[in-house]
Amino acid sequence: MRSHLLNDTTTEHYRRSVTEGVERVAAKLAATDRPFTGVTVDDLAPRIDAIDLDQPLRDTTAVLDELEDVYLRDAVYFHHPRYLAHLNCPVVIPAVLGEAVLSAVNSSLDTWDQSAGGTLIERKLIDWTAARIGLGPAADGVFTSGGTQSNLQALLLAREETKTDELTKLRVFASEVSHFSVQKSAKLLGLGPDAVVVVPVDHDKRMQTVALAHELERCAEAGLIPMAVVATAGTTDFGSIDPLPEIAGLCEQYGAWMHVDAAYGCGLLASRKYRHRIDGIERADSVTVDYHKSFFQPVSSSAVLVRDAATLRHATYHAEYLNPRRMVTERIPNQVDKSLQTTRRFDALKLWMTLRVMGADGIGALFDEVCDLAAEGWKLLAADPRYDVVVEPSLSTLVFRYIPAAVTDPAEIDRANLYARKALFASGDAVVAGTKASGRHYLKFTLLNPETTTADISAVLDLIAGHAEQYLGESLDRAC
Repeated sequence: MRSHLLNDTTTEHYRRSVTEGVERVAAKLAATDRPFTGVTVDDLAPRIDAIDLDQPLRDTTAVLDELEDVYLRDAVYFHHPRYLAHLNCPVVIPAVLGEAVLSAVNSSLDTWDQSAGGTLIERKLIDWTAARIGLGPAADGVFTSGGTQSNLQALLLAREETKTDELTKLRVFASEVSHFSVQKSAKLLGLGPDAVVVVPVDHDKRMQTVALAHELERCAEAGLIPMAVVATAGTTDFGSIDPLPEIAGLCEQYGAWMHVDAAYGCGLLASRKYRHRIDGIERADSVTVDYHKSFFQPVSSSAVLVRDAATLRHATYHAEYLNPRRMVTERIPNQVDKSLQTTRRFDALKLWMTLRVMGADGIGALFDEVCDLAAEGWKLLAADPRYDVVVEPSLSTLVFRYIPAAVTDPAEIDRANLYARKALFASGDAVVAGTKASGRHYLKFTLLNPETTTADISAVLDLIAGHAEQYLGESLDRAC
């Protein structure tokens, strides 16, 4: 069994095995003509259940054949131009190369003596991102597993900066379309059930600053503590960007920590065309970025950034076996001092490879393309009498609803849209997402693939209409 350990004596085995796996994936990507096969849980589960994990196949080729049957053939392929559903981007090749390198070397980014150059590369990328945001010379941060962890850590720092033990008095303000991780974080941080104050949004799904000001004033009058305001730069459902400068002013007025959840909108940090859309982000106390959403990186690649590096002390614990206090005076850079995680992958290498091969302008140009595509898609939807579109996009998301000419019952229209999404997924011809707006069911395109065209959008809209009309026709037949 030692022959399977990666070391100086098994490099040829490593090379052959990885090459064979890469060739399988490359062949699959080249042959994929739709984003999904339409396989069902009932079809796939028995195949996986039948595998006896206590009986190894002992042959890489045989295992890859099996993997083809239980995974590769029926995977959902985000690289396909008609995958239009969630915040999943196609990935760039330099980042995939970085993934291969970091997996093989397997550095752990918690301490210097487990990573060496990896620590310095991550720190350099944090400095680069903080500079792109404009957080100032005292800024710092750390890579995380994703936006949920980044938001949790930011709110942990905000809680500790209030310097109070009266947790029931703390309030967090977030818009009604902010990410659910705000509520989850509040619960994990031991805040009260009323801790998160939901602020209404305007027609463009942006936080209403007048309403925020009212809630902050009400909080102060009640003797409560405005712990944080979470502004969103790219909401999950609508891609909307809250009015950051106005929110920053209110946070300064009421002494609240300003956190910007830019998990989605961080792609604008590399944009030459649309960077102004997140003006005001430089005034934040903390920022979440997800490179694996709009920097075309493989999962996971995320970070939390803070204006004042000193606030990261609230996540610091010292263990004698790992990062004893003396290492601080010895100026040994241990990233675990800043992180909620201990063992942590060298995910920063993927972004490093991307920047060194493509440059920031290359990433930004790709993100600009999907923003431009969304603008064209909005024009198509606005001109199509079959559809109602919610808001003009700020990023690359379109939320819309099929409206049949002959049906006026909103509940029946809901069912038609739900059916169309499900039928489209089952066909494998395209994948779209869904959400609710004003209590009604809507469909959603999240456009993160520069290879997607307006022709793809038009074709998928026709498919959706066809499935919805089929449902309504069958529904009418049943009623008769």
